[in-house]
Amino acid sequence: MTPKELEELKRQLQEMLNLGFIRHSVSPWGAPVLFAKKKDGSLRLCIDYRELSKITIKNKYPLLRIDDLFDQLKNAKVFSKIDIRSGYHQLRIRA
Repeated sequence: MTPKELEELKRQLQEMLNLGFIRHSVSPWGAPVLFAKKKDGSLRLCIDYRELSKITIKNKYPLLRIDDLFDQLKNAKVFSKIDIRSGYHQLRIRA
């Protein structure tokens, strides 16, 4: 990771800590972090969860598939839009 990326990582992690989206962990498990460049030149924090996903116990009651949910809207006349910017960070995960 370049010095610029390391500084950006520290900044983004501190921002997410301050907002309560993440917390310090003492877990023996972890996942590698990398950045993807956005169109505006800023860096998007990405986490590679592939190895962690391999050992994760699957949910017995998973969420519906998005195409199944869209099928349920076929006769709807009124729709709402929710802006979920950074919404991913608001999902609670129990240890």
